[in-house]
Amino acid sequence: MSQSITRNNFDEWMMPVYAPAAFIPVRGEGSRLWDQQGKEYIDFAGGIAVNALGHAHPQLIRALTEQAGKFWHTGNGYTNEPVLRLAKQLIDATFADRVFFCNSGAEANEAALKLARKYAHDRFGSHKSGIVAFKNAFHGRTLFTVSAGGQPAYSQDFAPLPPQIQHAVYNDLESARALIDDNTCAVIVEPMQGEGGVVPADPAFLRGLRELCDAHHALLIFDEVQTGVGRTGELYAYMHYGVTPDVLSTAKALGGGFPIGALLATEACASVMTVGTHGTTYGGNPLASAVAGEVLSIVNTPAVLNGVKQRHQWFTERLNAINARYGLFKEIRGLGLLIGCVLNDAWAGKAKAISTQAAEEGLMILIAGANVVRFAPALIVSEEEVKTGLDRFELACQHFLAGASS
Repeated sequence: MSQSITRNNFDEWMMPVYAPAAFIPVRGEGSRLWDQQGKEYIDFAGGIAVNALGHAHPQLIRALTEQAGKFWHTGNGYTNEPVLRLAKQLIDATFADRVFFCNSGAEANEAALKLARKYAHDRFGSHKSGIVAFKNAFHGRTLFTVSAGGQPAYSQDFAPLPPQIQHAVYNDLESARALIDDNTCAVIVEPMQGEGGVVPADPAFLRGLRELCDAHHALLIFDEVQTGVGRTGELYAYMHYGVTPDVLSTAKALGGGFPIGALLATEACASVMTVGTHGTTYGGNPLASAVAGEVLSIVNTPAVLNGVKQRHQWFTERLNAINARYGLFKEIRGLGLLIGCVLNDAWAGKAKAISTQAAEEGLMILIAGANVVRFAPALIVSEEEVKTGLDRFELACQHFLAGASS
């Protein structure tokens, strides 16, 4: 007999590193979810840019169950067909010559930073160890990646932190130029900062970083954990900008909800990672790889990628109309289906309150810091789901303002 579960059980049994919503979703279909009480929600959170194809997509269910009926895991002493097919898909679709598979974005970024250090040490000597990252960045929660992320609130409790990591100002090329020199082994940057407030990079900024890395023989790492797999309307955001990195991390949407991450690299970079230099237990697990292969085959099509750009218009036109009525936001920004609404100074710090109110209206949305309401819906969200969800968002804005003024 299964145990009855309530939200209070989270507070009793789970390590309190999260503060989840008051409801528990139990079933999803497309961009809709239903909770234990049967209440319906439109999902514009997308598992934080993970559920690229929404919930319970039939082709992903089929890919998962077909592989589940064969075998689940062997370990990295053996390879498997799904992971090799997935590697070839990624290589054919991107700049990469080689792929390393893992389980998450943090693992992919950890591997990227380790590769960069080893590449520099092997090619130039142990003095070349410096890493330049950016303030308000987010690269994961391992000690190395949380140190590279320029948000002290996430790293300060775990000192001493790995040394030789410096942080420049995002979108400020001169700030980066002051830190990048011949002792720099890598620059790690998000083409659009997600957790840091949904801030797209200026094209000239990324071009300038590419030039600085070339001049100082440093690797350029693009963290595309949140922007990758169609989120911006291109398969990867580097394609939108026309700036090619040496190394790229991807995860989140790659598995459409099934945990998988990957590190993409050129042959020259990948060649330093020889047998035994790095690894992970579930890297390229056949279940995860089968699902990810199906995700890529669906997303990497003109219909889906062009559809993302169309849906961006649906969102921004309606959000601008809502803002013209209620005046909550000073900027609506982003690329594709990663969109941020920046609160006016009068409502600074209230993004969480708006998100909570949205849930009351039957809508799941995200925040990106205290001042930005964030949307990261499924790439194939329907026009009806967009309309219904934004109707609910308008109600949430209306009720938030009414509550704030009462």
